[in-house]
Amino acid sequence: MKENDIIISGHNMELTEAIKNMVHEKAEKLFEHEDHIMRMRVELDYDTHNASHHGEFIAKGQLEVRGNDHFASAATDDLYKSIDDMVSKLDRMLRRRSRLAKVKRKDTHPIDIPAEIPKAS
Repeated sequence: MKENDIIISGHNMELTEAIKNMVHEKAEKLFEHEDHIMRMRVELDYDTHNASHHGEFIAKGQLEVRGNDHFASAATDDLYKSIDDMVSKLDRMLRRRSRLAKVKRKDTHPIDIPAEIPKAS
C-alpha cells in the first residue's frame, strides 16, 4: 500500500496523528482483500445538528476500484466506532463483489449454434 492510496479529510474537526494512524491501520485490511483498489477516500465529520442535540461523528468512505466505486457511511457518538463500522461495511461490499465474480465464473452458459453442422465421417 502506497502512502497516497488513502486520502483523509475532516470537517468540523481537527485530524490528529492518532486518528490518521487508526484509519490507515483499519484500511490495510481492505487493501489486503482486494488488489485492484486504486484509492480510498475517507471523510470524517462532526455533526452537531441532529435531533438529540448531541454531537455525532460520521465516517464516510469511498473505495475506487475497477468498475463501480463503493460508498459507505456510519454515524455514531464515538469517532473510532464510526470508522470501524464504515470499514466493516466496505469490507462486506468487497467480499460480496469477490463472491459474485466467482459465481459468475463458475456459471458458464452453453453455446447454442442454430445452424446444422455436418458430422465428419
